[in-house]
Amino acid sequence: MSRTEKRARGYLCASDSLETGGLGFRFEVHSDGEVVSAFAVRHSCGVSAFINRCGHRDLELDWSPGEFFDLESRWLICATHGALYDPKTGVCRGGPCNGTPLTAIGVIEESGGIYLVDPRYHVRSDNPETTT
Repeated sequence: MSRTEKRARGYLCASDSLETGGLGFRFEVHSDGEVVSAFAVRHSCGVSAFINRCGHRDLELDWSPGEFFDLESRWLICATHGALYDPKTGVCRGGPCNGTPLTAIGVIEESGGIYLVDPRYHVRSDNPETTT
């Protein structure tokens, strides 16, 4: 890994803190002076992260902190209006999102951790594993 790539990484959480279809991990990303709520979830194909904003309205998705999945743990669901999103891609799958996807954030999972690798955002943390 190059020095530039290493600096672009930000530690989010331990891999084992995310269970498939379980609670998501909430965090904040910083971009151009703005602080935005975001989250990471584990699904059947791995881990994905998104800005925590419904495509229908500018509202956070989770009905309780970290509760992003529907009752069957199949779709991400907006607690306010019931819009459904694919947990792998953020694509709208039904409800009032009218085809508007969630904003995906680049993350990777390696060495027992989940890391932010999206050049549009950075995460600030006092965690010693953070490399941003």
